[in-house]
Amino acid sequence: MRASNHTVRKRLIAALLIGLAVFVVIDLRLGYVQIYMGNFLTELAKDSWSRNIPFEPKRGEIKDRNGVVYATNKSAPTVYVVPRQVKNPGETATELASALNMKSDKAYKLITANTSIVKIPEGRKISHSKAKEIRNLDLPGVYIAEDSIRYYPHGSALSHVLGFAGIDNQGLMGLELAYDEELKGNKGYVKFYADAKGKRMENMADDYKSPLNGYDLTLTVDNRIQTIIEREMDIAQETYNPDGMVGIAVNPNTGEIMAMSSRPTFNPTNFRNVAPEIYNRNLPVWSTYEPGSTFKIITLAAALEEEKVDLKNDRFYDAGYVKVGGANLRCWKRGGHGSESFLEVVQNSCNPGFVELGERLGKEKLFDYIHDFGFGEKTGIDLQGEGRGILFNVDRVGPVEQATTAFGQGVSVTPIQQVMAVSAAVNGGTLYTPFIAKEIKDPVTGETIMKKTPKPKRKVISKETSKEIREALETVVAKGSGKGAFVDGYRVGGKTGTAQKAQNGRYLENNFIVSFIGFAPADDPQIVVYIAIDNPKGTVQFGGVVAAPIVGRIMKDSLPALGIKPREGQVEKKKTYLDPVEEEVPDLVGLTLRDLSEQYSRFKIAASGKGNRIVQQSPKAGVKLKEGSTIRIYLDEDN
Repeated sequence: MRASNHTVRKRLIAALLIGLAVFVVIDLRLGYVQIYMGNFLTELAKDSWSRNIPFEPKRGEIKDRNGVVYATNKSAPTVYVVPRQVKNPGETATELASALNMKSDKAYKLITANTSIVKIPEGRKISHSKAKEIRNLDLPGVYIAEDSIRYYPHGSALSHVLGFAGIDNQGLMGLELAYDEELKGNKGYVKFYADAKGKRMENMADDYKSPLNGYDLTLTVDNRIQTIIEREMDIAQETYNPDGMVGIAVNPNTGEIMAMSSRPTFNPTNFRNVAPEIYNRNLPVWSTYEPGSTFKIITLAAALEEEKVDLKNDRFYDAGYVKVGGANLRCWKRGGHGSESFLEVVQNSCNPGFVELGERLGKEKLFDYIHDFGFGEKTGIDLQGEGRGILFNVDRVGPVEQATTAFGQGVSVTPIQQVMAVSAAVNGGTLYTPFIAKEIKDPVTGETIMKKTPKPKRKVISKETSKEIREALETVVAKGSGKGAFVDGYRVGGKTGTAQKAQNGRYLENNFIVSFIGFAPADDPQIVVYIAIDNPKGTVQFGGVVAAPIVGRIMKDSLPALGIKPREGQVEKKKTYLDPVEEEVPDLVGLTLRDLSEQYSRFKIAASGKGNRIVQQSPKAGVKLKEGSTIRIYLDEDN
């Protein structure tokens, strides 16, 4: 049946509208794709053509408080290969293998891999001379990318604190691991474009995105103090060949760690050549052992705060031992010290005298103070692997345990716990949380990302008690067992420690940890230094003999470095027959050679210059020198 004209027109109009609708949809879609999605699709296409040569960021530097760099980076390029751009795989593999000292078959396998880009393992972090050698080979498809390796310019100094970074510049230990996120930065790249066959597209320019370097970490450490402690520990290592050593310096008024070191040590650059038990153990925060007599400072503080003793007027008779709970607890001095004031008990480090102080306090009060001073808990220092120590459960403490705890035996503490507790005892009575990371900064903008401030935990004793402790411990250095730490002109206080080591529940024979903890100036402490030496060989194993002189030398060099001037009112040192005779240097300026020959014979004289009258001298008048030391004088003619 033939359709009418009206029907045909209707069908044509419908077809036209449908066609127009399809055209509009297609046109809108094309417009959407080309205009709205154009850039996005172009970027997708470019990504499918692109090959990235990564540029590693520089890891943030780690510096001391004065800007001295302890961890930085050295440029070390890395070799990459784009397999599809290699024109002659065999020849390229041979030349690359020869330059990188690798097997040719391994090189061939890598550069013919079915992947867009390959990192050559033997070409990672190579020298610049080697990178130049490979560039000069002009091998198609072989690229040199910027990379770096971690570098520790001070070698083993501060190594356990710093830790180290791995081959990929990732933090693996110590502060490098703890602050890895802030230090590592973000990668950059050079992006070039290649077709499906891997051939470089010459009509498209390379893109470059610079890497974002990591933030810098500033420490509380003072390089001057760290260097002094490292020097003295190196000397002690050579002198005594100990099983281990610990050294810590802290600002007692803030909790800032000024120096930290331990032996055995290692160089972070070569950590792969070191046994894990060496680099895994940061002894100042990890190790626990009986503290010995340095712990007596806590018993002394508690007894003074509770008004259980008058150091100058109360007296004690030391027979060389005291019987407690059926056990004889002996003094280090055979036969004892006889009748002594409690100030002399402190000076002589007399065990029976401290047993008496412990009894006056009672076990509950004694252990309350021990806990208040931070023992039995972590200090909260911002370093990994901190130990907690071991204390007796008060409910299980009998007379013997109470007595031995009073003089530092039968308890286990960490070095950092001891340092912070003694800092609280001498700084006016406030216990601080120690810290070593001071701030994090953006090296480009200078913006401060993180900054730490001192964090007091609690008040432990009064300022008056703290002052009395400082005065007592200053006499320990001037007149007692700590005379080896005496520094002429500076007021140094401190306490010796000699702790017998235990193994399998029994004390070892002739195997001690000897220690000394000192602070200065005694009237206003600015630094606390702790040195502990594990089983020193070839010497009498006493803290006063081995450790105290080391702390004395550290103090002697550190105090001037910190700008601390000599103090008035120093307690005069009690001389023994072993001490050298010292005399004050006289004022020689203005005298003639004749005057000199008639009046001064206690020192040797070395003269410089011509003339008869002394115009300058070294050292200056007032300095104490050993008798027989040399004074250099400078002569000139009389005007």
